[in-house]
Amino acid sequence: MSGGPETFVLRSSLTSPFVRKVRMAADVLGLADRLTLVPADAADPQDLLRRQNPLGKYPCLLRADGTAIYDSSVILEFLQDVAGTDRLLPATGPTRIPMLTRTRLADGIVDAGALVLYEARYHPPGSRSDTWLGYQRDKIRRALCSFEANPPDARVTDAVSIGLACALGFLDRRAPVVWRPECPRLSAWLETFCACEPAYDRTRPPAT
Repeated sequence: MSGGPETFVLRSSLTSPFVRKVRMAADVLGLADRLTLVPADAADPQDLLRRQNPLGKYPCLLRADGTAIYDSSVILEFLQDVAGTDRLLPATGPTRIPMLTRTRLADGIVDAGALVLYEARYHPPGSRSDTWLGYQRDKIRRALCSFEANPPDARVTDAVSIGLACALGFLDRRAPVVWRPECPRLSAWLETFCACEPAYDRTRPPAT
């Protein structure tokens, strides 16, 4: 006999915007109580994360049988399947690919921002590349301009709005670029989204 609904382990860091994306999705889908968050240290070669996800990255979701699921976008779709809904992303139809494209654009903001931070973290001042930093910051600004011109509906929580909100929260927290003065519509969008979606506040990273 079944012992109840399947539960999952989420290898994670509470400061990761991609982990936050998964946590928000689980909250919205009513699955938060089926996730156990287990910290992961991506820099530690002894951490089991490198065996669970060969890329050594979190979030990494572990099923009851030990099967690992990654990355955040794949985990989001898996959780949606578990919840038996297509609330966050349509399984088929004409809107699916445009939505997937926009979720990747939001993810790309975080990816480029992380590369800006890593340049400062792992390279001493004399060996940092201003060209590289400018290249990454330009990616962020172009993506922000795209969302500024056409923001999603702030009253609707779906895969696009979750990814965008987590990306903007990451920019506020880590500041690889200063974005709010150049993106007034997005700044207002985030405030409205926060007011409409309580999962945003429930998944805020701990204060540094």
